[in-house]
Amino acid sequence: MCYNVHKARTDMKTTKKQKQHYVDNQEFLAAIIKYKERVYNVAIKEIPGLAEMDDEEQFAVLKTWKSPNKPRVGNYIGSCFLKIATHLSYRPNFINYMYKDDMVCDGIENCIQYIDNFNPAKSKNPFAYFTQIVYYAFLRRIAKEKRQLDIKDKILEKSGYDHVFTVDGDTDSGYNQIKSRVEMNSKR
Repeated sequence: MCYNVHKARTDMKTTKKQKQHYVDNQEFLAAIIKYKERVYNVAIKEIPGLAEMDDEEQFAVLKTWKSPNKPRVGNYIGSCFLKIATHLSYRPNFINYMYKDDMVCDGIENCIQYIDNFNPAKSKNPFAYFTQIVYYAFLRRIAKEKRQLDIKDKILEKSGYDHVFTVDGDTDSGYNQIKSRVEMNSKR
């Protein structure tokens, strides 16, 4: 009897559900292919000779093609970009930044900017492609914010701390602590 209970417990462990990913790669790929077909159908009407070009030439032309009639990216693709950027921002190397929302926005913007560079004929993994785009957008935002922080620190240093850390003529010990911390950080 004890054996049957143990066997039932092990059977329950093997019937575990697989973890569902937040972006289904196959569905995402199908949506991008569908979007690229819509772009092609509009471009064929505006670009003469596009139908006679081979696939590589078509891809190169469509990658740089700008038109007000170009179809918009669909909601599903946009939601995938948002999920990729949001979940990437939860990684330990991005979690504690104050400007995380700006990082997510930059990532989504870059995904939309570079969606035409994704070639489904060469890669069947759009999730990895756009995750890399978001990752490097995050790194660029961090570098940009760091430059802005350095500029702010230099301005504070050149203008003198006394002007910045006085409140209506009174100096407070809290402001002196902030001042000493800024001085310490600027010496690093």
